[in-house]
Amino acid sequence: MLELLSFGPNGWGGQLLTGTAMTVAVAVSAFAFGIVMGSLGASAKLSHSLILNALADVYTTVVRGIPELLVIYLLFFGGNGVVSAIASAFGYDGRVELNAFTIGVVAVGLISGAYSTEVIRGAVRSVPFGQIEAARACGMGRWLILRRVLVPQTMRFALPGLGNVWQLTLKDTALVSVTALAELMRATHLAAGATREPFLFYSAAAVLYLALTTVSTILFDRAEQTANRGVRRA
Repeated sequence: MLELLSFGPNGWGGQLLTGTAMTVAVAVSAFAFGIVMGSLGASAKLSHSLILNALADVYTTVVRGIPELLVIYLLFFGGNGVVSAIASAFGYDGRVELNAFTIGVVAVGLISGAYSTEVIRGAVRSVPFGQIEAARACGMGRWLILRRVLVPQTMRFALPGLGNVWQLTLKDTALVSVTALAELMRATHLAAGATREPFLFYSAAAVLYLALTTVSTILFDRAEQTANRGVRRA
């Protein structure tokens, strides 16, 4: 068992660690993309535009209402056609091929963004309006209020919810294995099939995922403590 998990010529330890690094890369990229999508979605839901409100509602309802694996399949089998059609509209006649990493990041990022939209929207609404009025009374413009008052306060309120979204994003990367991307679950599946020791390798994968989620929890806890420094607790 130790030999199979080692880093020697007969071991799969190197492949598992490489898969873990790929999992982290997909998760970080998808989470960042999800933050962007969530910020745009929250802005649309908080705007006074009925069209933007409707588009944001459709996005969050559809993505959160269907299985995550289905989102990945839709992008995996239809993403290249959509991108090629868009490129064709701009005069490019060739076919655009998206690699597995890009598909995984976009698919998991869209899922992450749907949940981040509601987290960020709730955080914005939690900022006391009196602070906005005080900033206006001090002569601050819209962008200065956004940078010095609204965004810092929103991030402080959103951190706990975004921590949960990160954990969801990290675990959703396991579904990207269906695109043949060599992340942790794909490497584990290959190792289990080659050695006929599925319990050993899936247990090792579980330990690696638990290590990632534990470290993530610690980092988000420290980020929350840092963000809440100087805040009076009830």
